[in-house]
Amino acid sequence: MLLKGKNAIVTGCARGIGKCIVEVFAKNGANIWACCRKQTDDLEKYLDELAKESNVSITPVYFDLADNEQIKAGIKTIMASKQQVDILVNNAGVTYNALFQMTSMSKMREIFEVNFFAQMLLTQYVIKLMIKSKGGSIVNISSTAALDGNSGRSLYGASKAALICTTKALAEELAEYNIRANAIAPGITQTDMVASSMTDAVIEDTIRQSNMKRMGQPIEIANVAMFLASDMSSYITGQVIRVDGGL
Repeated sequence: MLLKGKNAIVTGCARGIGKCIVEVFAKNGANIWACCRKQTDDLEKYLDELAKESNVSITPVYFDLADNEQIKAGIKTIMASKQQVDILVNNAGVTYNALFQMTSMSKMREIFEVNFFAQMLLTQYVIKLMIKSKGGSIVNISSTAALDGNSGRSLYGASKAALICTTKALAEELAEYNIRANAIAPGITQTDMVASSMTDAVIEDTIRQSNMKRMGQPIEIANVAMFLASDMSSYITGQVIRVDGGL
């Protein structure tokens, strides 16, 4: 129960790492605003059952990160609860694989809009709430692609590298308000996004390059997010933690 009594905003909760973060946070006592792009009956049923099982509150909040007005409306929904916000996990994002010379400027703007600009707009709103409550933890889900500069991942890696740079700056700017900011850089993780965006050959080659010779599991990323969100990491800020099996 490392997050008992804390209130968390988590984006990208419909599947993969985000869904697992919601589960780990709930089982550790956090009340959650689970932010997703689309409403589905299956998701709402899952969140309702998880909330009852964990004896916490989980409120679905729907908005599209490509639409600033929807983000603003989502924040208004959260603010209407009159609850303080202790944790923000910027997990939502999209992936893209292509050689740099084959990547159009319009695609660059599209990916940055979702993976960086929208995340930063949401973060600006949430920081105001955290300052009022005199504390908080921001966890940004980046990628090892942001650190390694892999071929075919220049755009995706750059958008995630922007998250890392901002994380470090926020850690310095917000320390006086008792707000911490850290990033997680997952390696290849067994999610639908990875399966749909990478060929089997690329996945197998990446696994061969890792020390542990396997893909990561969403729970392994979620556990690190939980650690960074909790008071166990109270003296950690401005850091990037690779969770990649030793790539």
